[in-house]
Amino acid sequence: MTAITATSQKAPISSLATIRTKADLAGITLAIILTLAVIVPLLVVALWAFSEVWRYPHLLPQQFGLRFWNQTLSRDDVWDALGLSLRLSTVVVAVAAVICLPASYAFSRMRFFGRDTLFLSFLAAHAFPKFGLLVTIAAIFLRLDLIGTFWGVALIQLVNILMFMIWIPVAAFQAIDKRMEEAARDVGAGPLRVFWSITLPQAAPTIIAALLLSFVTTFYETDGAWLIGAPEIRTTPVLMIGFINNEMVIQYGAVLSVLLWVPSAIALIFARRFIGGDAFARGFGG
Repeated sequence: MTAITATSQKAPISSLATIRTKADLAGITLAIILTLAVIVPLLVVALWAFSEVWRYPHLLPQQFGLRFWNQTLSRDDVWDALGLSLRLSTVVVAVAAVICLPASYAFSRMRFFGRDTLFLSFLAAHAFPKFGLLVTIAAIFLRLDLIGTFWGVALIQLVNILMFMIWIPVAAFQAIDKRMEEAARDVGAGPLRVFWSITLPQAAPTIIAALLLSFVTTFYETDGAWLIGAPEIRTTPVLMIGFINNEMVIQYGAVLSVLLWVPSAIALIFARRFIGGDAFARGFGG
């Protein structure tokens, strides 16, 4: 009887181990497939950027070089578009910080009528087909004479980053150790002193990460910049699309694409240090 009981106990354990192993293998396989789906197109673009001769049916370029880098970077429109993108991103993120950070603090610390509904409303720009929303906004901007203007593009890009600038800072403010704030108040610190000395330093790394993500998102935004800004306002992504669609030399677009990887990589590496996978969940549930 003892032997039969021991055998019956081992069987379920062995079955669970087998199921877990199969699940792990399936997860690893899917992770590899997704990684390849992301990396392979990036490698192809990188090869095009540094290739001078690449003809079918060769799998790799027959000649590498920097000739197209020199030609691309010597164009005035490239530097004009890059400067415009940097100015736009800086202005949009600065305006978003002024508007959204106080709102994030209010969402994280206050309870008021319609709070949850208003909080969820910032998902609207990402919950519906984006281009349809942009067309509707463009019709409004046309009446306001904002089409083809710097501030028209800035406003449309501001809408695009509201979720980042609200949800992530809310999670940052909710993660503050309130015992430290209470201790500061107990020794006589006023609300403003508590905020600057206790609350803000703790929330600052995550807020900085949100600012970086917003900057990168604004820098790469294409649909709104093209629909609202064209033809007068040409950001770097819009120029890159023009190169790809209108230029016979594919390397021009590839070079710009590789250049655009740099700010994204820097911002995401820095932001990943501070934003965990549960940041959005904490912001939603606060």
